[in-house]
Amino acid sequence: MNLRELVAALNDFASLSLAESWDNVGLLVEPSPPHTVNTLFLTNDLTEEVMEEAVQKKADLILSYHPPIFTPLKRVTWKTWKERLVVRALEHRIGIYSPHTAYDAIPHGTNHWLTKGLGACTSVPLHPSTAPSYPAEGTHRVEFCAGNTDYLDTVLSKIKEIPEIFCLTTLPARFEGEEQTRVSLNCSQKALLDVVALLSQNSLLYHKTEILLLQKPLLPHTGMGRLCTLSEPVSLSHVIERIKSHLKLPHIRLAMGTGKTLESPVKKVAVCAGSGSSILKGMEADLYLTGEMSHHDVLDAVANRISVILCEHSNTERGFLSELRDMLAVHLQNKINILVSEKDRDPLQVA
Repeated sequence: MNLRELVAALNDFASLSLAESWDNVGLLVEPSPPHTVNTLFLTNDLTEEVMEEAVQKKADLILSYHPPIFTPLKRVTWKTWKERLVVRALEHRIGIYSPHTAYDAIPHGTNHWLTKGLGACTSVPLHPSTAPSYPAEGTHRVEFCAGNTDYLDTVLSKIKEIPEIFCLTTLPARFEGEEQTRVSLNCSQKALLDVVALLSQNSLLYHKTEILLLQKPLLPHTGMGRLCTLSEPVSLSHVIERIKSHLKLPHIRLAMGTGKTLESPVKKVAVCAGSGSSILKGMEADLYLTGEMSHHDVLDAVANRISVILCEHSNTERGFLSELRDMLAVHLQNKINILVSEKDRDPLQVA
């Protein structure tokens, strides 16, 4: 498959518009075209050991869940390990693509996979995603009524000179028993300031003005984190064993909420793969499940009678790669070979 066709298919599988604004997603390294991809290589973290594995397995494109290039590179030399990744990739004509938080948000993504460790439950996003654009052009709608035709013609003429005005319409209307004209327009945030400044020059016109914020519609089942409601309450100790089994971990880290014990019932669980502090903070639940949280955020949760399970950052993500391989095989109609790294692992271990 041609690289650009494959990238388009990957973007169709999970829109990059769903990624967080701070993230660095998409095609990060591109060999000179034309570039054919026969083998797609999946990894959670692209380390030098994983890169060597990709070279040995003759990968043409690496899909690295975490972006190996995050802060800008000022040079590409052999000095630092991230620069060496780029050098090795280009030397062996291997592209690098990263989806990161786009995969966290999609309904069939990383967070959905993590919730499977809880057993039977229903879930909704903690922070729902919105559509990438508004239902109509512009971010605001402005509506007002005017009776003086000559003055209205002057106002409309000036409005039409303002950039980023959309869907300007006029309709006959009756207001307080008088025949008037109702004006409706959409505009950008920047244009709104100019429109309001213009209308405020006439106090009667200004007081008849309504400004509506055009909300981006929410995308169903899409967003960061998940709030899970278990079908039946189970003890904290039982939840721990389920999670350890799902993630194939011999241990987890546990902070019990104030007044809670291992036998305390768990009904609601707030879940966030990776680093969950910003997503989970302030959420009402019996338990927080994530990879890592700051010390003080753990203390806050415990003080609010919420238990916390930490599994290390990438342990809450890596297991998704096997499911991803199967889903991509179907999405790409089995046109390419898809491999999962055997060298990829969490850098932390118990000594």
